[in-house]
Amino acid sequence: LESVVSLAGLHFFPPVKGIISGRFDERTKHFGTDIVAKPKSSVSAVLDGTVIFTGWTMETGFVIQIQHTNNIVSIYKHNASLLKETGDLVKAGEPISIIGNSGELYTSGPHLHFEIWYKGSPLDPEKHILF
Repeated sequence: LESVVSLAGLHFFPPVKGIISGRFDERTKHFGTDIVAKPKSSVSAVLDGTVIFTGWTMETGFVIQIQHTNNIVSIYKHNASLLKETGDLVKAGEPISIIGNSGELYTSGPHLHFEIWYKGSPLDPEKHILF
């Protein structure tokens, strides 16, 4: 119950405007929503927070993770470039990266893979954000 209450009052800023190309599916371990957007679109922080990870991985390209209050972490993958560094404070709606096509084998062009984690469990972003 507590999770419902603490998340219900939050207003998540959409990370990017675009078309959903992949939905959250726990069975296939797809713990986020894929959003296709125009090349060079900027990706925004969904809530105020602190950048806790920035880096590059073979699978997911440039990744940025933000720690928010209420034990919420947002994760943004496949970016072309990152605009923030670990330790930076960000505001909801502030640009944090540029959408890209980095690191993934199966991709239909520039897109964002976006995840919300609450107390270590993944949430379906579509239940909390209108993309």
